[in-house]
Amino acid sequence: MRIRAARPEEYAEIGELTARVYVDGGYTRADSPYLPVLRDTARRADQAELLVAEEDGKLLGSVTFATGGSPYAETAETPDEAGFRMLVVDPAARGHGVGEALVRTCLARAAGARAVRLSTQREMRAAHRLYERLGFVRTPERDWSPQPGVDLITYALELG
Repeated sequence: MRIRAARPEEYAEIGELTARVYVDGGYTRADSPYLPVLRDTARRADQAELLVAEEDGKLLGSVTFATGGSPYAETAETPDEAGFRMLVVDPAARGHGVGEALVRTCLARAAGARAVRLSTQREMRAAHRLYERLGFVRTPERDWSPQPGVDLITYALELG
């Protein structure tokens, strides 16, 4: 497995994978106004760093890494904080360390940052277990709602 920057010719596939994981996982509805945001990988790649996990040319997962000041790092309060969003793993590749490899790559990209922060839905329990295993802690004082009915919880990893 290799983690690398996404290529423009992969954007549509990454967008569809992201949308499929969110809809099939019950994290958003098929008619949600958030679906176009999930599919807009070109914008994510332009305003943050869009990473993919691939093996033998097959896309296994993706994540969006952003430094403070990027619109994709909403939970980063200062420029010396970083964050990641839209971590997805193809259901066929789950349980093989893809999500962990993507998160560890984000942590490596955050070298020099004071902290890495993220938002997640309460229902994303497998993701919570991964974050906690990697040392992230809950930061309930930063929980927030981007829109009515969407309540996000937050985690942080202080890097020192």
